[in-house]
Amino acid sequence: MKGRPTFAIGCVLVAAVLAVAVVSVVWLPYDPSDTSGGRLAPPGGAHPLGTDKLGRDLLTQLMIGARIALTVGVGSVLVGGLLGVTAGLLAGFATRWLDDTISAVLDILIAFPTLLLAMLVVAVRQASLGSAILAIGLAMSAVVARLTRVLVKRVLAEDYITASRTSGTSWPRVVTEHVLPNIWPTLLVNLALQLGLAVLAEAALSYLGLGPPPPNASWGRLLQEAQATVLTAPTGAIAPGVLLVVLVVGVNLVADGFRDLADPTRRRSR
Repeated sequence: MKGRPTFAIGCVLVAAVLAVAVVSVVWLPYDPSDTSGGRLAPPGGAHPLGTDKLGRDLLTQLMIGARIALTVGVGSVLVGGLLGVTAGLLAGFATRWLDDTISAVLDILIAFPTLLLAMLVVAVRQASLGSAILAIGLAMSAVVARLTRVLVKRVLAEDYITASRTSGTSWPRVVTEHVLPNIWPTLLVNLALQLGLAVLAEAALSYLGLGPPPPNASWGRLLQEAQATVLTAPTGAIAPGVLLVVLVVGVNLVADGFRDLADPTRRRSR
């Protein structure tokens, strides 16, 4: 990544949010349910960012929101990556009719709006942190699966795969020794991009009241609660919005750096 300042900037932005999330696990300025700060108090010594409409410390809420955003983002990527890569490998090695069936199912899932699919899953399982992770992970798994299928087909068409099979190499060894090592760089870039989308999806679900319930303080829910007082107490709406932008932009810059790492020709052309 030498000579790529944008990648360094992305790492700094993500690391800053990650540090806040880690600190929130062991320390918070106030108890999340403490409403003794006074309704919509302005930023000051006791409350550096002020309080919300219930009197809760806004900095505390934002720190918890950072933890939730990263937990849902990483959890969704793990779920979507595991399901998507597994389905993509099956489609890549499947017979034609099974491949066509899996591809048709994936196309339907991809055409279905991600947020709407997540809303349906959350509605069935009730709003919770686990439901948000599962819903967003399922929604992104179709995109990962289709990409994996294309990459697997491309690798299996190479001559060295034919030579490997001719020499008696089993299909499981072909997958572990040839297929996965050749597709993981591209998958890593895609999963990094999916992390940013997962953070946005979680914020959208929380904004609609389908995210982790209180006392979990998602950035999306903070935005929803602050919209009625945005003119009188703008910090409540600006702060979570800025943090959301910082995290998503940081993740996208890191993903762009991974793309350069996976494709040496892009590095040479810059």
